[in-house]
Amino acid sequence: MNHIPIPKWLVPAIGILAFIAAVGGLLPGKGQPYPMTNFRGEQVIINGSGLYQWDTVSSAAQMQANDVVTLALGLPLLAIAYSRARRGSLRGQLLLTGTLGFILYTYITMCFGAAYNQLFLVYVALFSLSLLAFILSMMSFDLKTLPAQFSHRLPRRWIAGLLFFIAAFLSLAWLGRIVATFAPGAVPLLENVTSMFIQALDLGIVLPLCVLAGILLLRRNAWGYLPASVALIKFLTLGVAVSLMSLNMARVGATISAAELIMFPAIAVATLITVVVLLRNISGRIDEGEKGQEVGFPASLQE
Repeated sequence: MNHIPIPKWLVPAIGILAFIAAVGGLLPGKGQPYPMTNFRGEQVIINGSGLYQWDTVSSAAQMQANDVVTLALGLPLLAIAYSRARRGSLRGQLLLTGTLGFILYTYITMCFGAAYNQLFLVYVALFSLSLLAFILSMMSFDLKTLPAQFSHRLPRRWIAGLLFFIAAFLSLAWLGRIVATFAPGAVPLLENVTSMFIQALDLGIVLPLCVLAGILLLRRNAWGYLPASVALIKFLTLGVAVSLMSLNMARVGATISAAELIMFPAIAVATLITVVVLLRNISGRIDEGEKGQEVGFPASLQE
């Protein structure tokens, strides 16, 4: 790996801010849900209590489910991966990068999708810091030696196939929702937001990266191993989060399709199995010149 100047306070700062944001979203508040007609004529139910009082019941259920996953899975994984990465573990560095990708995705959506609340600046800070940490973490890999760190038994076709399947599922799920708005007089299912920002992120960034990573991995290109590994780890955390979101939406009576209720947990399970297989097929070796040094954290930044 390369030595990229990642300040040692950066990841802990992200962890602390994510803890504050997640706990804040789960704190109970006074108030009751109430109906409202939004500016497009869509009938929605506003949550009316807690940090997400100005969001709909459906949106609040999704965000609180994500808060639970952040506390129960995201932050423990971030701490473990950060500790292992600092000791020079390739597995730790991949886990760290994927977890940072999950946090980055989460707080991009909170910045632009959640109704304004008291933690807005925390969301902005998490967006900014996790973006910086994710970029620096991606740059810390030595692409020339990375493919050699993976066993020849790595099921590249299975991994690529899963990435293609996720891309296809997102395409069908989100394009189906978008095409439905083309009908005359159709009211988009936007609730209290102004546009389909999740669909924009997934169709504009996540989907093309899945396809490109799968193709490059099949070709044994070094650029395929890194994004494919990071995408799988990100989808593990995100898949668990979306699965819990779906269940929580169903619990509060929000509209959720049967396909989404089944497919997201299935993707989460498939991704978990694939991540375990991926990590077991990494040698975890460190170049001879890097032994005894913390990967991605130069000595000048440890002080």
